[in-house]
Amino acid sequence: QVQLVESGGGLVQPGGSLRLSCVASGRIFSLNTMGWSRQAPGKQRELVATITSGGSSNYADSVKGRFTISRDNAKKMVSLQMNSLKPGDTAVYYCNANVYVSPLRRDDYWGQGTQVTVSS
Repeated sequence: QVQLVESGGGLVQPGGSLRLSCVASGRIFSLNTMGWSRQAPGKQRELVATITSGGSSNYADSVKGRFTISRDNAKKMVSLQMNSLKPGDTAVYYCNANVYVSPLRRDDYWGQGTQVTVSS
């Protein structure tokens, strides 16, 4: 079993910054791609950013230039630095990871989510 635990959400004013972190634990042979998604009320979950084990990253157009994803493989951690936040960024943010639980088996795991609210 693998657990992903997020932290760092909260309330911030427009233009402000927040940093989300997610730590993976449990039966992990190695971590593959990790990422962040978000879901606003009444909307579908959308992919925000991903980062491969080698450090290559991709972003949704809506967050390019404002958000930065990073990871620390030794700590089994992925982070999302969010700058210039807008009310439209308000959502529950979910960490996800593609995990090798053995050399030949990999599964997808999700965290429980952390609320980010951007409001004055």
